[in-house]
Amino acid sequence: MSQYVFHCQDCNREFTLALHIAEVEKGGVACPHCGSKQVQQLVSSFSAVTARKS
Repeated sequence: MSQYVFHCQDCNREFTLALHIAEVEKGGVACPHCGSKQVQQLVSSFSAVTARKS
């Protein structure tokens, strides 16, 4: 599962959800604060930990 950041256009809040990519692609994500489906996925950064030294 990956974490996705969304912005609710109704209550103007940002929230993070852990979802499978298939869930994100089919849509239907609802704001956990107000229940609105008027949400927009935001661009977020990520980091990866590896065993190799750079």
